[in-house]
Amino acid sequence: MNTKPSIHTQTTREYVYNLLRNQILEMELEPGVSLSEKEISEKIQVSRTPVREAFIKLSQEGLLEIYPQKGTFVSLIDLGLVEEARFMREQLEIAVVRLACEHFPEEHLISLESNLKMQKVCSEQKDYQQLFELDEDFHRTIFQGCNKERIWLAMQPMNTHFNRTRILRLASNYNWDDILSQHTEIVHAIKEQTPEKAVHVMKKHLMMVEFDKKELQRFNPRYFK
Repeated sequence: MNTKPSIHTQTTREYVYNLLRNQILEMELEPGVSLSEKEISEKIQVSRTPVREAFIKLSQEGLLEIYPQKGTFVSLIDLGLVEEARFMREQLEIAVVRLACEHFPEEHLISLESNLKMQKVCSEQKDYQQLFELDEDFHRTIFQGCNKERIWLAMQPMNTHFNRTRILRLASNYNWDDILSQHTEIVHAIKEQTPEKAVHVMKKHLMMVEFDKKELQRFNPRYFK
């Protein structure tokens, strides 16, 4: 890949960043593993500059730890940051799902129902990576339908450690019935315009991480701070 022209340099930087970020989130690069600029640049055939820039950006997001004279490591999952993100999401998603029960555009409702069907297929195929993406799209669609997508985007920098626990849970436990059931209940509550039901299910849905993180820490202690 040619990195000399500025447009290509930008594309390369984004490519390296997105590649490493996805590998960290999906546990291809496990928490605590050491990373080398030289090895990564050689492996994906780019110069070391975009790799270094990606390292810096990922460290700012809390996904990498850079220690001068020692090396760069994938950060361990910080349960304190997981809880902060869960708390933030609970407060904002409860407020948004209340709005959705007051008024929700038909086209976004159709998107949610289509999303549920695809989630069921992914569950049957045990495709946890695609299920995670659909889960994200599901929640984002609710924000979009309430004209609150910028709030969803603003939440994302705090979600990285929270999302790592979610992906780890999906990858290690294929019993996803509770997730699908709760998503279905949320859609029904929006359709029926029953905000108290929607809030109850959303709270229960987002509290799943409390149980998940304890189980995940027990089975994967080396992944956590």
